[in-house]
Amino acid sequence: MKKRSQGKTPPVAAEDYGRSLRGIGFNLLVRDMARAVTFATEVIGATSFYDDEDFAALRFNGADFMLHADHAFADNPVSGLVQGVEGRGAGVELRIYGCDPDVAEQRARDLGFTVLAGAMDKPHGLRECVILDDEGYAWVPAVALRR
Repeated sequence: MKKRSQGKTPPVAAEDYGRSLRGIGFNLLVRDMARAVTFATEVIGATSFYDDEDFAALRFNGADFMLHADHAFADNPVSGLVQGVEGRGAGVELRIYGCDPDVAEQRARDLGFTVLAGAMDKPHGLRECVILDDEGYAWVPAVALRR
């Protein structure tokens, strides 16, 4: 059941937004929308161009991604995959290229998120860290190492 506040209207109709999406995107199911939006905007540096109790549309470096609250996805078959699951992102890395891992790590620590691996230079040419959000999704902010 949707909980969208009365008077809050998305800037674009859902069907128009859906038709506008290109490339690769992702949607994450979350228990606490406000905290998930805080993580995406304050730690990762994404921009929320719309968020409410049910849904958030965010952008990072020109790529769009979405968050849906569990209650808003109740009739979707995917919702059964996360029922009762604590760490929802098991085995998936959400790699965010162009996001400074040192800055993201410090923001995550300041906001009480779990830093699984601090920022470090990796042999594959990236400086990266691994941060868990409250849902257990593993985010990997990364920047290219200079030669």
